[in-house]
Amino acid sequence: WRQVPGAENIEHLKLRLQVLPPTLLLFTEHSEPLPEEPKPVEMPFHHCHRDPLPQQGLTPERLQARRQLYAACAVCFVFMAGEVVGGYLAHSLAIMTDAAHLLADVGSMMGSLFSLWLSTRPATRTMTFGWHRSETLGALASVVSLWMVTGILLYLAFIRLLHSDYHIEGGAMLLTASIAVCANLLMAFVLHQAGPPHSHGSRGAEYAPLEEGPGEPLPLGNTSVRAAFVHVLGDLLQSLGVLAASILIYFKPQYKAADPISTFLFSICALGSTAPTLRDVLRILMEGTPRSVGFEPVRDTLLSVPGVRATHELHLWALTLTYHVASAHLAIDSTADPEAVLAEASSRLYSRFGFSSCTLQVEQYQPEMAQCLRCQEPPQA
Repeated sequence: WRQVPGAENIEHLKLRLQVLPPTLLLFTEHSEPLPEEPKPVEMPFHHCHRDPLPQQGLTPERLQARRQLYAACAVCFVFMAGEVVGGYLAHSLAIMTDAAHLLADVGSMMGSLFSLWLSTRPATRTMTFGWHRSETLGALASVVSLWMVTGILLYLAFIRLLHSDYHIEGGAMLLTASIAVCANLLMAFVLHQAGPPHSHGSRGAEYAPLEEGPGEPLPLGNTSVRAAFVHVLGDLLQSLGVLAASILIYFKPQYKAADPISTFLFSICALGSTAPTLRDVLRILMEGTPRSVGFEPVRDTLLSVPGVRATHELHLWALTLTYHVASAHLAIDSTADPEAVLAEASSRLYSRFGFSSCTLQVEQYQPEMAQCLRCQEPPQA
């Protein structure tokens, strides 16, 4: 310390140390504590997500759907091979028709499994919603493939009705048809989804409120499993018709025309059974309002939030049958708290309608909004 200029006494030395570079103050005592690092602030539950953390991988509902599709695909493939052999030995177009439908079902189930895997991929800057809609596209491909195969088989059945130059082995046809009925019953049991059935009646498009609490998706079932289940029901009806025709041909060989007639009738039934699934898929792809959610109930729920004067730009759509999305602009009073309005509106939409994603914009109400064309409600379809 004696080498420090001007250090004649201790007091002067202390005064000089206060202006030295920080490297010379390493051994000095800090009289004030160091500032604490800022802690991450937990955002409110209503901020922008329904769930606190994003769920990774397949949801439990989709895991169950994948297990169902794996089991049904294996059963379908085994019995399809048996029907191909039995139909060839019996010279039965009806049996081959049922085998072709099973082949279409195997392809559709494999496509559904691929779409389920693809839907687990995370969202990107290009696919901001993720890959959820691949499930809907898989259901559409399944329906279209079944319609194409059925159309070809209907043509072959019509040719057989015009020309009677064919022979059918009644015993082989009866045995194969009986096995086909058992196979379709087994697949229908595997693919059956528990829970409230999806209504197609007069109340199908009406609003059914959920209990207050954490919002859950409406229990409509997985789209891919539902499409496969409808296919199996159509094949079951056809298999029953083929079984009835095989019994008739076994005891009355002269009525062999029952083979193409059963193919014709029950192929039409299979086409009709896929109509509800096709309608729902097209509704989703056209960004239509989900069938289980009504425009007016959602609008009235938003208007019932304290402080909300008007709402506009209300859009309701779905990525799948269970993934519903909503967005809207809320015009509020000048005295209303925007954060409180946003929290209450989001909570009501999640709990009452089970939306998977809600985007709400809060803005101050202006009298000019009543005459604004863009702020008017869309007309009734």
